[in-house]
Amino acid sequence: MYNRTVLDNGIRVISEEIGHVRSVSIGVWVRCGSRNESLKTNGTAHFIEHMLFKGTESRTAFDIASAIDSVGGLMNAATGKELTSFYVKIPDYHLALAIDLLADILKNSQFDTAEIGKETTVVLQEINMVEDSPDDYIHDFFDAIFWGGHPLGRSVLGTKEAVEGFNREVLFSFFNARYRGENLVLTAAGNLKHDVLVELVRHAFGSLAQGAVKDETTAPVVSSKEAVLEKDLDQVHMLIGALAPSARSSKRFPCFLMNAVLGGSMSSRLFQEIREKRGLVYAIHSYLIPYTDTGMLGIYAGTSEDKVSDVIGLVLETLKGLCNDLLTEKELTSARELVKGNFLLGMESTDNRMMKLARDEIYLKRYVPPEEVIAHIDAVGVEDIRLLSCEVFNPDTISLAAIGRISEKDCRLKLYL
Repeated sequence: MYNRTVLDNGIRVISEEIGHVRSVSIGVWVRCGSRNESLKTNGTAHFIEHMLFKGTESRTAFDIASAIDSVGGLMNAATGKELTSFYVKIPDYHLALAIDLLADILKNSQFDTAEIGKETTVVLQEINMVEDSPDDYIHDFFDAIFWGGHPLGRSVLGTKEAVEGFNREVLFSFFNARYRGENLVLTAAGNLKHDVLVELVRHAFGSLAQGAVKDETTAPVVSSKEAVLEKDLDQVHMLIGALAPSARSSKRFPCFLMNAVLGGSMSSRLFQEIREKRGLVYAIHSYLIPYTDTGMLGIYAGTSEDKVSDVIGLVLETLKGLCNDLLTEKELTSARELVKGNFLLGMESTDNRMMKLARDEIYLKRYVPPEEVIAHIDAVGVEDIRLLSCEVFNPDTISLAAIGRISEKDCRLKLYL
């Protein structure tokens, strides 16, 4: 059962009661991420996420970690381009503990200067770790060239220069502006009662300041680009990407199916043609990243330097095939069943249900029942997918980035398009 309540300070409390489980998954979602940062403050949202686990007025960092561990629960957090989330999963009889802990770290974190200094070193190590992992770093490298100077092109972790310049004043200023009532959504799914949840949240979060920061970012303008980072690696890691529907677009449903056919599984066209049939890669897949007002479809592949041209050519040939030819009914049915099956199996998890409640509220501003999602997927036809493919795989907006022993002349998209 879905329920929604808005507190006096603007916090939206949304729950789904699932009576046959013994867990509750709770998430606090803050509308802030790297998209809301400047070049100078890039990485602030992620750094603050770390700092909220470093101690409050009444709890040490150890107290925060052990509070959930001691009851067999899980606690984590994540920062993205548009959202920061704090997540707890606990046995249903410890709901009050989870709400109290989440409220404590969001309201009473100390931002101790000594802890900021230590965490600066930790985050710099995290940046180094990503930069030393080309299959990870290729995504940041691609984003920077694909989105250009738009904030979506900035790394969630930030730059080393920006992170080294953080101090308590910078962090607290960003925190106080963003961590306010109307900017927060609390979602919960599991064995709970909504009225009990609301009273716990009202008591714990009621004193949080109301208000919200106006989002002043605009939709990005994208053009075709290529970029190469030459490094002495055994493999070339490359990413080809294009604009895709936003999280709010009705075209997201045909895009789910298009992605499934393209590279979303081991039976997909890219995997079967480039890995299974030709043996040119070990890893190849496609994925979707939707944002509020835009989205990106990416294709990652890792191959040897002498196979780069073959892989790029085959990827783009596969994209053209989706534009020029209709899917077979067998492919359409398989894609539908894959997407529906993944969705329905995911809905058996309180974690996924909690996250869906948040995405529905933040991006769609309403609850979308699972039955409605399934109906939209079933309504997608082969011509819907073909038309969307032509829109997405526009030569004027497709970009390519590569890391490895490779030069820019080997990555000229116009040679293949």
